[in-house]
Order: sequence, then structure tokens, then C-alpha cells
Amino acid sequence: MSAGPEGEWRRLDPRTLLVTAAVFCGIAVGAGVPVAAGLAGGRPLWQAVTWVLAGAALLVGGGTVADWVRCRRTRYRIGPDRIELHTGLLLLKRRSLARDRIRSVDLTANPLQRVPGLVKVRIGTGESTGGGESTLELELVTRAEGERLRRALLTRPAEAADPAHDGTLAVLDPRWIRYAPVSFVAPALGGAAAGAVMQVSEWFGAQAEVIDWIGDRFASVSLTWMIVDLVLLATLAGAVGALGLWIEMWWNFRLEREPGGTLRVRRGLLTARSVTLEERRLRGVERVEPLGVRLFGAARLDAVATGLTEDDDEKHTDLKALLPAAPRAVADRVAAEVLREPEPPTSAPLTAHPRAARTRRLRWALAAVLLPAAVLALLGALLTPALLYVAAGWTVVLAPLAVLLARDAYRSLGHTVSGGYLVTRSGTVRRATVALQRTGIIGWTVKQSYFQRRAGILTVTATTAAGEGAYDVLDTGESQGLALADRAVPGLLAPFLVPADAPADAPAEPPAGTPEARPTSR
Repeated sequence: MSAGPEGEWRRLDPRTLLVTAAVFCGIAVGAGVPVAAGLAGGRPLWQAVTWVLAGAALLVGGGTVADWVRCRRTRYRIGPDRIELHTGLLLLKRRSLARDRIRSVDLTANPLQRVPGLVKVRIGTGESTGGGESTLELELVTRAEGERLRRALLTRPAEAADPAHDGTLAVLDPRWIRYAPVSFVAPALGGAAAGAVMQVSEWFGAQAEVIDWIGDRFASVSLTWMIVDLVLLATLAGAVGALGLWIEMWWNFRLEREPGGTLRVRRGLLTARSVTLEERRLRGVERVEPLGVRLFGAARLDAVATGLTEDDDEKHTDLKALLPAAPRAVADRVAAEVLREPEPPTSAPLTAHPRAARTRRLRWALAAVLLPAAVLALLGALLTPALLYVAAGWTVVLAPLAVLLARDAYRSLGHTVSGGYLVTRSGTVRRATVALQRTGIIGWTVKQSYFQRRAGILTVTATTAAGEGAYDVLDTGESQGLALADRAVPGLLAPFLVPADAPADAPAEPPAGTPEARPTSR
């Protein structure tokens, strides 16, 4: 579609119908094969194939016609102040967004859409409202039209270019692929592959034969070793799947800062993605280190920004990812460049938490292992001695692992104030270091359970309009956590603090702001 003058009504690209027909053909094949196999068991093969082909033709034809009506009834235009979208046949929809509220224009194209050069355009305001009222979607337009929309809607003429910081911040290093097999995706994909084999064999009525074939292969092997071998095979399949998924998601990755103050992430081998983030929405970054990736000294980087809540139909898209798993030094360097800081706040030295926090984690970890073991032991004493051996094995294997994870979780705890950022770190299976702009903190929540109160620790939560909405500084000392909050945002928490040497019933006298501050009894 040729680009016309500003304010002209435009339609979706007619080649959308080719993509729709191809999608419905795939659905027809996927549904038709098991249906034909089932029908062939009770009637001649030609009858089963005829019924399936008739149903496939009806599905493809009906779906394509319905999409033709949608395309004919959909039009959009960019006006001086608003972008408008009109669509619908029986239920007419008139949608519009103010141009000065638009914060993102994301382009996505799967393999079927890339062949004719089409993209899906998602225009968002960066606000989290129900029902998708803060976004407009155009499905589908040409790639040139998508780029034109992105430039027209995100260009801010008043913002000058910054040659010192604009340009490419990170590009893909193929060596980063070595972190894919140690991610949590690998075992999940291995289990999914095993489930897929059993499901497909059930479609063709051959599930029993598959199980018998597996049993024959391990006929001379004990049950324990058979289970170990199957787990290793599933893990290997998961690792191969994780490599393929990583290549599909991150190939051609490039992180750029464009003139006018926008960050753009482009990635994808088969499905091309282009995500644009306006820096005015950025409130910090999060360095994420899953356990397997962390053991190899790597981390990924996510944005902490407003308006990145994913709609139900976009849960497959990680809109906040700025960098895939990469060496930790690379993640810190990119964090500093994204935040325009000389040094990365994510690598700032952190203040350790009290030993009571370690004791708390050890107790929870041992309770998670010993309580189920006690239940199994009780059932073993009442029902069968076999459960006693299960309880003993459970305890011997998991208790040391739980202690190691608890100690690691304590070592991961830390916090500090680094320049204009509050930095907090926690987690063991998924260790996350968050650098949150102090100016983005709009409130504090101080939580102290009965057991925390006895141990002299508390949890301080920074409330913000970005990211997850709240970030915890877990199990700090009482004076330590309150002093951190008052240092990060001076005066915000002061009315609720009293000096440590004041009587317990004395009124709060702001500002507190010293390490001797303690919570009032309110």
C-alpha cells in the first residue's frame, strides 16, 4: 500500500487473506489427520478422506471469507492529534488514541507473515487498563507501512539527538547460545517432548505399542536405571529444544537507542520482533540470574518501565527483555548505557543483611523437607514400611540441598543506594538485582510478621508505577531497613519514625533519617 498524505484513511493489506488461508490450512491438516485416522477404523478410507477434505474446505473457505469481511470493514488514519481505528460489521467499533499519549509501536511478523512482507503493528499508550483500551492493533500491513507508523507516532521533534549516547548498545554474540541449555526452559521442553510423543501415539492408537517398545529397550535394565536413562534422554531432548528456541527468539538481536530518546530491541529468526520503549517510561533495570545461568557467570537484563503489562493475547511476548543471557559484565555494561550512567548500579557493593535472615531461611527450607518426611513416616508406621524408606530417602537427598539453597538465598540478599538508584537483590533459584530510580518511588510499605518481630528484622517494600509495581528489600534489620528507605527518598517515611532514644509512646518527630530510627508502634 502506498503512503498517502497525513490524515488519509487507509486499509489493511489485502495479502492478509493469503496468510489467513495458510493458517486455516495448517489447522485443517493438524485436526484432519487424527480425525481421518479415527474414521478410517470404521469405514472405507476414501470415505474418511472425503469427509475430512470437505470439512477442511469449509473451514479454510469460511475462515478466509470472514477475514475478508474484517479487512474490508477495517480502516485507520493518523490525524494531527489522534490515530483512529474503525472496524466491525454487526458490532461497530470506533477507537482512537491521542498521539501525545502513545509510548510504544511494536512490530511482529511470524514466518507466514514475513513471506509476503507483512507485519502486525501494536500501538500502546503505556497505561494498564482492562479490555485492551490502551492499545490499537493493525493486522496486517506492509513492513514499510509499519516502519512509517513507528517513526510517525514515536518521533518527538522537541527532543534533540544525543550522539554521545545514541546508536547501537548491544548486538548478538553467537557464543551466548551456550547459556540456553542451562536455563529452566530445557527441562520443561524435555517433558513437553515426552508428552507430545505419547499424545501423537494415542491419536493413531499406538500408545500401547510405544510403551511396549520402550519396555523392550530397557528389558535388561533395573527400574531405577530405566528412570534415570529416560530422564537423561528427556533432558537431552530439552537441551536441543532450548537451543532451537534460543535461536528462534534471539537471532539477529540488536539493542539500539534512537534519536529522540527511544530504546529499540529487534530480534527473531523466523518470527521477527521489534519492540520500542520510550525512555521517559524507564524507571530502572533488573538483572536476572536464574540458577543454571548464574553458575556459568551470566545474567539477562530486563527493563523496569511503566506500561509493560502484557495483555492476555501477548503473554508469549516478553516486552521487557533488553538483553538475553550474556556474561554478567556485559549485562552490567548494557545496564549502565541504558540508564546513561558512568557505572552500572547493578554492580554496586551491597550491604549484607542480619544473620537472623539466614536463620529464617534455614528454618523454612528444613521445614519444607522435614514436614513431608514426617507425614510419610507416620503413614509408613500405620500402613506400610515401604513409606519409611521413602521418607528416609527424601530426607537424605533433599535436606542437604535445602540447606545449600537456603544459605545461597541468604548470600544473595543485599541492598544499597547507588547514586540516583535504590538497589536491592534477592532470590536463589531466580536471583534478581533491581536498580530502581529513587524518583520513581511513590511510597513505602513496612511489613513485620510475628516471627520477624521476634528476630528484629522487617521487610521494606518500595512502591512504584513501573515494572511489578513493588520491589521488596527482604529481612533487613529494623533500623537498617528504615534508614535505607529514608535515605532513598528523604522525608517520605520520616513522619512514621521516631528516634531510637525517644520513649515508646512519644510522638513521631520528622525527620528521622538516621540508622538509629525504629518503627513506631502504629
